[in-house]
Amino acid sequence: MKDEDVSERSAPTSATTEAWTGLMRAQKRVLAAIEKDFKAAGLPPLGWYDVLWELVKAEAGRLRPFEIEARTLLAQYNLSRLIDRLEKEGLVRREAYDEDARGCWVVVSEAGRAMRARMWETYSRSIETHVGAKLSDPDARKLATLLSRLV
Repeated sequence: MKDEDVSERSAPTSATTEAWTGLMRAQKRVLAAIEKDFKAAGLPPLGWYDVLWELVKAEAGRLRPFEIEARTLLAQYNLSRLIDRLEKEGLVRREAYDEDARGCWVVVSEAGRAMRARMWETYSRSIETHVGAKLSDPDARKLATLLSRLV
């Protein structure tokens, strides 16, 4: 569909509304199931994994807080508290940012890398249980393609 076709509509079609509702319900249910799996395994919440994963992927294992915010779904005020908790647990540390005395790097520690790997064991099983087991590979690829059009 062309952009001008969308802008001419004043309201979403019933199919678009149904897709949106299904997307939101599926997200809520799958995330709740994954959080339950983490809790049962004695692991911290999914938000911890998201931050640790972004840090592990980053060059030198470090990012500025605004970069973490841009790469995750966490709001800045939630992120600040989460970084505090991760730091208290020894999973990350803050380092001064050379170009700006007010800023800092958030750096993943070896303990943080180990926690991310431990969390992935549960997370990967949860993804397979709550998503993979319900979709064939072709359906999963099709869904991924469709969702990529929304981001």
